[in-house]
This record gives sequence, structure tokens and C-alpha cells, in this order.
Amino acid sequence: MTSMESLIGLVNRIQQACTVLGDYGGDADSNALSSLWEALPSVAVVGGQSSGKSSVLESIVGRDFLPRGSGIVTRRPLVLQLHKVDGKAKEYAEFLHMPGQKITDYAFVRQEIQNETDRVTGRTKQISPVPIHLSIYSPHVVNLTLIDLPGLTKVAVEGQPQTIVEDIENMVRSYVEKPNCIILAISPANQDIATSDAIKLSKEVDPSGERTFGVLTKLDLMDKGTNALDVLEGRSYRLQHPWVGVVNRSQADINKNVDMIVARRKESEYFETSPDYGHLANKMGSVYLAKLLSQNLESVIRARIPSITSLINKTIEELESEMNQIGRPIAVDAGAQLYTILELCRAFDKIFKEHLDGGRAGGDKIYNVFDNQLPAALRKLPFDRHLSLQNVKKVVSEADGYQPHLIAPELGYRRLIEGALSYFRGPAEASVDAVHFVLKELVRKAIAETKELRRFPTLQAELAAATSEALERFREESKKTAIRLVDMEASYLTVEFFRRLPQEMEKAGNPANPATPNEDRYGEGHYRRIGSNVSSYIGMVSDTLRNTIPKAVVFCQVREAKLSLLNHFYTLIGKKEAKQLSQLLDEDPALMERRQQCAKRLELYKAARDEIDSVSWAR
Repeated sequence: MTSMESLIGLVNRIQQACTVLGDYGGDADSNALSSLWEALPSVAVVGGQSSGKSSVLESIVGRDFLPRGSGIVTRRPLVLQLHKVDGKAKEYAEFLHMPGQKITDYAFVRQEIQNETDRVTGRTKQISPVPIHLSIYSPHVVNLTLIDLPGLTKVAVEGQPQTIVEDIENMVRSYVEKPNCIILAISPANQDIATSDAIKLSKEVDPSGERTFGVLTKLDLMDKGTNALDVLEGRSYRLQHPWVGVVNRSQADINKNVDMIVARRKESEYFETSPDYGHLANKMGSVYLAKLLSQNLESVIRARIPSITSLINKTIEELESEMNQIGRPIAVDAGAQLYTILELCRAFDKIFKEHLDGGRAGGDKIYNVFDNQLPAALRKLPFDRHLSLQNVKKVVSEADGYQPHLIAPELGYRRLIEGALSYFRGPAEASVDAVHFVLKELVRKAIAETKELRRFPTLQAELAAATSEALERFREESKKTAIRLVDMEASYLTVEFFRRLPQEMEKAGNPANPATPNEDRYGEGHYRRIGSNVSSYIGMVSDTLRNTIPKAVVFCQVREAKLSLLNHFYTLIGKKEAKQLSQLLDEDPALMERRQQCAKRLELYKAARDEIDSVSWAR
């Protein structure tokens, strides 16, 4: 294969890959493929209805494979990629929507084009911009990408929308306006070239004519005594590239299924024996047209090599970055799988600790529990009701029983204090629960933010379950410790507090009237002092618990979460067998598919870059 054939074949393969993979991935991925596609030259076949477009394409391919009929037959773009193969290789066709199915029956190809058109447009005369992709592998073709477009028309017929004329022109323009598109303008020789729809449109999008190749069809159908030499020799309408005349099969030949090879030979004989065109015979015909297009395509590709290479390199960098994000395939060895799982767990644990320590948001919510929620809860405790005059009197009186207290109602004090301290259980437990919920949220965030884990939904679920179980254990231990702190305050009251009470009561009495304390002993002032004393003691305990409860919670929950959140999970993982480890690393099917597609693209673009480099150096 020559360097020209290799280069064009390479572009064909890249275009095909862009087509195959173009619908996969996000917007950025699709945009990259679209940019690469537009950077690669192709040939768009443009002409009016019944201008002979289909016959020209079939002549270039050497096969009868396109639907025929009156009116608008081509109702969807047909992206036709021709791949030249070794002479001994078997010829076949393949549709993009039927991957892997090699078709050797071209009557089936013709019918499938019609069926695929109807699937999108219905059995109507409407059009659709959604292309059909067909690849033909044959030793009898040149490497080319040809795009057959719906024929330009001037009026809408029955069954077509009134906008059909504009819709077809806009569709055709979307292809031929691209600077890398070579325009194959088909015009019938038996009509005035001034009325050619194809030439009119190509002149608008390619005023200089650099990208336009003019093709005259139906030369054999011109009136006797007339010819198309003014057009073919460039006197009637000049293009930068020479006009090419072709003689397609007649309707009778088509009806008789005349072989394309025979049709090509008859076409060659027509020009060689024609008194009008004999001097141009070596530059006429579908075989020459295909070679001319291929040669021009090569020159366009060579001029675009730097930009194509740059775009391919950029795409390779993006794909390698994507592969790194997706992750490489997992090894099948149990030891390697265990190592992978532990690495994933460590990645998660690192992010979780960053949330706790302030590297990421969330850890501050734990401080908010201690600095705001706990003090607020302590302030809301119903001590005013518990130490009301009525309740103090009731508790003290009940504690005295049938015999009133002598000096200080010690038992009453104890019962009042113990009753008040029981209220601290609520804030202590609430603080534990609040921190537990913060830790659970941080675990959820850490799992979501661990990119490496996104590949493995099963492992994510197992990890979430294991951490939830661990946090529950930490919560229970923390709750026990916090409650113990409250119970310790209730189980042993500060001695100094009681020792000060008699002195305070004497100071509160009147020394000049010794009877006053005894008289006041069972009055309202006496119970108010008891309530005040208990309130002071409770305030002291509240200050203590405000400092010790956070310490207990941090030690039993936060610290344990940092040090041993996954310890039990590691133990369980170490006991699992190879099959169980594989199940944990069972990836999301969509992600596996994305990696495969990404790897395919990466392999393609690297091979394309190498081939382009080799062809470039061979110039």
C-alpha cells in the first residue's frame, strides 16, 4: 500500500472510530470527537434530485447497493466509508447499527438502507439529518469517505412538509460549509449548467472553487448533435479542478442487473470511441473520478497533518487523564485484589480524617455541638420548676418523714440534687447522638469524594455498612461514658458544699434574736435558701459537665473514628476468599463500558499518531 493509500486509509479509520464512539460519553467527549471529525477531510456528494448521484456513487464503489426510485429517494445522509483491502481479502459491507455483521449480499445492503431510513422517517417522504453509516471493504475501491446527501429540490410534493426545500438545503449546507469538506457537485449534462442546483450551492459556500469537483452525468442522454465540451473544458463554468464526465448505467442496464465491472468497461469504451470526448478519455469516467478524489484528498490531508496531529495529541492527553480517573482494570489475583481493597479503604480513610481535622468541611459541626448545642440544652433544663418553693418544700418534707430535721435537711438536699442531676442525662445523650450523626454524614461525604471508590458500588455499600456498624459501637460506648459522668456527680456530692451550709445559715440568721432561725426554719425563707443552695451546686456541676461531656464524646467517638473506624472491616476483609474479594470489586457495568470505550479510543488515537508520523516521515 502506498503512503497515499495508507494516509487516506488512516483518516478513514479515525473517522469511523469517531462515528462508532461519538455517541458515548459526556459533552466534552462528544465535542472532542466532533472536532476531530471536522478536522478530517471527507467528500460530500451534492446534486439535485435525479441528477445521477446514486449512479456515480455506485460506479465509484463498483457495486449496485443504493435504493432507487422516483422523487426523493435519499432521505437521510449516508456516510459511506470505503476501505481498500488486500486483493485476496473477501469483500463485505458493514452497517454501524449492525456491528460485527459482515454483509456480502448487496441487495440486502440496499434494502437495509431503505429499512433504516424508514425507521427514522417512517414510510413518508420526509427527511432526517440523522446519518446512516456504511463501511465497504473491497480490493476494488480506493480509500475514501463519501457522504451521500438528499437531492436538492425546488418544490414540495405530496406528503412532504412545505419547508422541505429549505430543510434539505440547510442539511446539505451543514456538511459542505465545513472548510475540510470536498464538494462533489453532480450535474446532469442534458440540463443547462446555469440551472444546476449543485453548482449554485457550491459557489455560495466555496466561491473560489478550491474545494469543488464538478461531475457531469448523463452525457449519453444528450440530444444528438450536442455535447458538453464547453463545460468539461471549463469554458462554460470554470472550476479550479477539472470537470469529469461519467456515463452511468442506463435504466435498462439496471433492470438487467448489468455487472458494475461491465458497466465500467462500457463507460471507458464510450469515451474512447466518442468523436466528441475521445481526446479527454483518459480524464473521464468513474474510475478516474475516484482516483482524482483520492489524490486530492491526500493533498488536503497532508496540508492538515500538523493540525490533525495536534488535535490527536490533545485528545490522547484527555483520554489518559480520563483513564486515570476511571482507574485501570483490576487484577484477578486474590492478593492483588486484597491490596487494591486496602488501598481504596486507605484513600477513603484519608479523606474522612481530612473532614475531621479541618482539611475539608464538616469537622467544625462537631465543635458546634459542644460550643452551642450542649450549652443551649443545659440552659433549657427545667431547674426553675424543680427548685420551685413548692417542690423544694415537698421534697424536703417527704425526706424528713414523721420527724422533722434538726439542723440541716441533708436528706432533702440529696434528693433535690439527685433529682436535678438526672436532668443532665438528656443533654449528655443528645450530644452523643448529634456527634454520631455528624460522623455518619462525614463518612457519606468521604465515600462520595473518594474517586477511586466510584468504580465499585458493592465495595461502597460494604464500606458504608461497616463504618455505620463501627460508629454505632462508638456511640454506645460514648453514651455509657457520658451517662457515667452524670451518675458520678450524683453518686458523690462535693463535701465542701455541705460543710459550708451551717455557716451560711448562721450568717443568714439574726444573732440578737436566737429564736429567729428556729422560727424561720420551716418558713418560706428557709426553703428558698435550700433551693438557692441546691441551684448553686447544680450550676457548679453544670459547668463541670459542660467541659467533661465533650471530652468523653471526643475520646469515645471522634478519636475512635480516627484511629479504628475500619479495624473490624480490615479483619473481615482478611478472612474473605478470592471469590468474595472479586464480588467486592464488581464494578458498575456502565463504568466498565466507559473504560473499554476509553481504552479503544486511546489505542486508536495512539496508533493514528504513530501512523501519521510514519507517513509524514516517508514523504
